[in-house]
Amino acid sequence: MAKGSTSGGGQVVGLDLSDKRSTFVVLGRRGQVVEEGKVITSRAGLKKQFGGPVCRIAIEAGCHSPWVSRLLADIGHEVIVANPRQVALIAKNQRKTDRLDALRLARLARIDPQLLNPIAHRSQQAQEDLELLRAREQLVQARTALINHVRAAVKSVGERLPACSAPTFHQKVGALLPPGLRAALDPMLAVISQLRQKIREMDKQVLSLIAERYPAARALMDQLNGVGPFTALASS
Repeated sequence: MAKGSTSGGGQVVGLDLSDKRSTFVVLGRRGQVVEEGKVITSRAGLKKQFGGPVCRIAIEAGCHSPWVSRLLADIGHEVIVANPRQVALIAKNQRKTDRLDALRLARLARIDPQLLNPIAHRSQQAQEDLELLRAREQLVQARTALINHVRAAVKSVGERLPACSAPTFHQKVGALLPPGLRAALDPMLAVISQLRQKIREMDKQVLSLIAERYPAARALMDQLNGVGPFTALASS
């Protein structure tokens, strides 16, 4: 469907997204396959392939679907992002190939887009802000894993560390480590301290984002007891 190819009027495209090369199938007005092939999964590749007449394009929700859906919509296409977990015909079919998935997407989108249980992706700004929460969660998980390792190592030599919160762990147990384990565990305490600082910085960033861009999240925090900034922002 590059410029100059078959007319886009009434055409429907099923696009099965993959990391490097995605598979597409184009259906004509009567539902016949009029074009199919592969396209490089990049902004330049997709713009070149789908830069012609506008049409309806169906893709499945996944890693690449947020930016791909925005790019195709900016070109002018009607983009349907299918929820694969709710589309048994796609998600549970035993015969799965990239081409068959693309063909099924196109056929379902042609018959009735609602069969795909379409979802709406967040804006790019909202997606980028949400990544801050996800990055923070990864740091929290890394800190927890290191704390658990330190506790297990101390237990392995017959000692125990006192209960304390994750943010204060590195401060309270530093002087309590068995001398023979210091060479192994002191560096871990240093990393735990650094992770604590980064997490605190991200906490401040989340609060700033809510204050600047997400009044609904602020209202949610004010109206519901127990709803913190991370849950509120994730729900916005």
